[in-house]
Amino acid sequence: MAMRIEGTVVSITESGNLVTDIAAAQLENVPRGDVVTVRCDEHETLGIFDGEHGQPPFTLIAIVGSSGCLELEIVEDSAKIMLGVSIGQKVEVSW
Repeated sequence: MAMRIEGTVVSITESGNLVTDIAAAQLENVPRGDVVTVRCDEHETLGIFDGEHGQPPFTLIAIVGSSGCLELEIVEDSAKIMLGVSIGQKVEVSW
């Protein structure tokens, strides 16, 4: 049976990361590999990374950010601008 956590974009960081209301504690038992899909609007990424992810520039990734919540980031760019996503957009983590 597929597992899933649903949330919403609740704020945007100065660098343009999309901060969700999915707390790090909710993600404790979620795998970190590419079996995890994070979706927001029509955008999708695989896996959840930490701050030291080493992913290439302009890659969409999901991280547990300094906010203590799941964030969507475009490495070295603004997810808000690049994805056109705003506060209130639904986010889904599934595995």
